[in-house]
Amino acid sequence: MQATELTGVPRAAQRALTRTDYKTLGLAALGGALEFYDFIIFVFFAPAIGQLFFPHDIPDWLRQLQTFGIFAAGYLARPLGGVIMAHFGDLVGRKRMFTLSVLLMSVPTLLMGCLPTYDTIGMLAPVLLLLFRILQGAAVGGEVPGAWVFVSEHVPARHVGYACGMLTAGLTAGILLGSLVAAGVNSRYSSAEVTAFAWRIPFLLGGVFGLFSVYLRRWLHETPVFAEMKARKALAAEIPLKAVLRDHGRAVIVSMMLTWMLSAAIVVVILMTPTLLQKQFHIAPATTLFANSVATLCLTAGCVVAGSLAGRLGAKRVIAIGGLLLAACYALLHARVAADASSLPLFYGIAGFTVGTVGAIPYVMVRSFPAVVRFSGISFSYNVAYAVFGGLTPVIVSLMMKSNPLAPVIYVAAICVLGAIAVLFSKDAR
Repeated sequence: MQATELTGVPRAAQRALTRTDYKTLGLAALGGALEFYDFIIFVFFAPAIGQLFFPHDIPDWLRQLQTFGIFAAGYLARPLGGVIMAHFGDLVGRKRMFTLSVLLMSVPTLLMGCLPTYDTIGMLAPVLLLLFRILQGAAVGGEVPGAWVFVSEHVPARHVGYACGMLTAGLTAGILLGSLVAAGVNSRYSSAEVTAFAWRIPFLLGGVFGLFSVYLRRWLHETPVFAEMKARKALAAEIPLKAVLRDHGRAVIVSMMLTWMLSAAIVVVILMTPTLLQKQFHIAPATTLFANSVATLCLTAGCVVAGSLAGRLGAKRVIAIGGLLLAACYALLHARVAADASSLPLFYGIAGFTVGTVGAIPYVMVRSFPAVVRFSGISFSYNVAYAVFGGLTPVIVSLMMKSNPLAPVIYVAAICVLGAIAVLFSKDAR
C-alpha cells in the first residue's frame, strides 16, 4: 500500500471530504470548544472564587494573587500532561488519548461546580481547587496537539490545512462561549447571587456537556495513519520524546517559535486588549467586552480561512503575510480607537480576523514531524513554548508599557516578524 506520510491514504485517493470526514471534524471541534470553555471559565469568575475559597481576613491583593496563582497552575501543568498523553498517543493510539483528554477535563470541571467552600471545609477547599485545576491543565495539554494530529491523520492530504483550521476555530469558539456564558450569568443574577450560587452554573454546564462530548467521541475511529503503523509494526521502538529531541531539533525550534507567535496573538490581542483599552483610552468595560466578542467571532472565521489557504497556497506564505497583516491591523486598531472610540468594534473585528492566521500554524507542525513521533513532537514543542511564552507575555508587555504606551503593538509586531522568519525554516518530515 502506497500511503502518503501525512494521511495514510493512497496518493491517488486525494478525494473530496466525505460525510464521515465532516463528522470527525465536527466532533473533534465540538469537543475542543467545550474543553477550552472548561479551561478558561475559571478566569471569568475569579473574583467570586477568591471570596469563597480563601480566608476572609487576608488582604485583597493576597486573595487575588492566590486565585490567579491557581488559574496559572493549569498552564504550568500543560507540558507535563501533554508529554505524558502524547507518549501513549504515539504508542497505544490517538483515539484513546483524544477521548481521555475530554474526560480528564470534564470531571474536574463538574467537581469544581460542586466543591464546598472555605467556610465549609477550610483549607481543603483551595487545595482541592488547585488539584482540579492541575488536572484541567494536563487535559488541555493533551487535547490541543492530540486534536491537531487526530484530524490531520483522518483527512486527505490536500484538506489537512482546512482540518487544522477548523479544529483551531473550535478551540477559539470555546473562548467565545465562555465569555458569552459569563456575560449571561452576570446579567441574569446580581453580584450577591453570583457569589452565593450562580458562579457554579457555568462549571456544572461545562462538566455535563464535557461528559456528553466523551460519549460522542466513542463513535470516532482510530486514525488511518496509526492503524497502518500498528499493522506494519512500525510504532516507535523507543521513547518517542527521546527520538524527537535527538532527531528533530529543527522542527522543535520552528514549532516553538510559531507557538510564541500564536501565544502573542491570542494573549495580547484577544485576552489582554479589553483591559488595556479600558485603562489607556478610558473606554467602558461593556464596550470593550462587546468588541472583544466581535473580535473572537472573527478570529474563529479567520482560523478556517487561514488553514484552508495554507493547504492551497502554502503555510509559509500564509503565515508570513498573515503575520505582517496582523501587526498592521493591531497598530491600526490602536490608532483608530485613539481618534474615535466608536470605531472599536469594527477595527477590533478586523484585527481579530487577522489573528486567525494562527489557524495555519498547526498545519506546519503536523508536517514537521513524522507520524511515528508526531504527537510527542507537537505536544512537547507547543506546550512547553506556550507555558513559557504565554506565561511571560503579560509580564513583558506590562513592564514595557511603563516606558511606552504602544508596547502591546510593538510586542505583537516583533513576534509576528519573528514567526514570519521562523516559518521559512520549516521543512516537511520524510
